Amino acid sequence: MKYPIEVQRRVLDREESPVADFLELIKFRIGIFVVLSALVGFVLGSGGTLDLTRLLHMLLATFMVSSGSAALNQLIERDQDAQMRRTADRPLPAGRLDPEQAHLIGVVLSAVGIGYLGLWVNWLTSVLAALTIVIYLLFYTPLKPRSVHNTVVGAISGALPPVGGWTAATGELGVGAGVLFAILFLWQFPHFFSIAWIYREDYARGGYRMLSVEDPGGSRTAFQMVLYSLVLVPFSIMPWFLGLTGAVYFCVALCLSASLVVFSLVFAKSRARQDARRLLRATLVYLPVLWMVMVLDRLS
Repeated sequence: MKYPIEVQRRVLDREESPVADFLELIKFRIGIFVVLSALVGFVLGSGGTLDLTRLLHMLLATFMVSSGSAALNQLIERDQDAQMRRTADRPLPAGRLDPEQAHLIGVVLSAVGIGYLGLWVNWLTSVLAALTIVIYLLFYTPLKPRSVHNTVVGAISGALPPVGGWTAATGELGVGAGVLFAILFLWQFPHFFSIAWIYREDYARGGYRMLSVEDPGGSRTAFQMVLYSLVLVPFSIMPWFLGLTGAVYFCVALCLSASLVVFSLVFAKSRARQDARRLLRATLVYLPVLWMVMVLDRLS
């Protein structure tokens, strides 16, 4: 598969490292994010008492499931990745890793992680993990070159980790799990729409039907960013109304959510790439800080 000359140079110049390639194949940083999201769900579901053994089992198995699905996703999308500047130097499109190896890694990690959750945590959490993989690989991934609505489908699978953390702690679904799902689901839209706007030429080159690709003026993209940011505000403070967190969380969540609305409005006015980057940075601050304050407030 051919990709742009400047990407070819970067791929050829890159120093090969099996460990680095493995970590990139399993999307290690995203896996850590998934684990932290599951941790939040577990803490909120547990109340003031944590079963540390169950927590460790859940975190390890969740990381395995996330890593396996990431490897399989890159296996499926390796031809498209080869066309995009930001992904062409990944191990598979660059030829540093064999597809059969990636397939084995993905299947083993996914299967072991799902079984691990069922045997050492509970089967409801295991089913949620399997559902996440099914939505991610069988619906979201093939939908990306076919429909601009792929982001909605992807956001469903992306919002399930804290629900899994909740069920790992409680053994059942609940209103709290639904609120955590809603927060993460809504957050993904300003986050991913800003990425898609910044790299819209790259996504077009890869053949993906992202909203930003089919919205050159940016009006629809901006509207979606503002809309989801606004809806996120009441959902972000709902854990306080449910008694899951205290006043500190309420104040922090309100300020963080309001800031996302402001950054979205700024982008809506300018449609400039630098304002999309500022919104992206704001989303990257928003969620870790929100999760951290939520956990600390719950445990205090």
